[in-house]
Amino acid sequence: MKYRQLYAELIAAGCYVVRNGGNHDMWFSPITGNTWPIPRHGSHEVPKGTESKIRKVMGI
Repeated sequence: MKYRQLYAELIAAGCYVVRNGGNHDMWFSPITGNTWPIPRHGSHEVPKGTESKIRKVMGI
């Protein structure tokens, strides 16, 4: 999965960017109430472990 696909899934789940950083954005999930850093690497593949952790923390 590419990062852009992950961003689209986060947005579809109601998550949104709280603030931008250097290489990461802080995203908020209204599902879990968590704020979590998500790497911003555009067209690169998301490592499986990173993807599963993001999904778990963000509740998607």
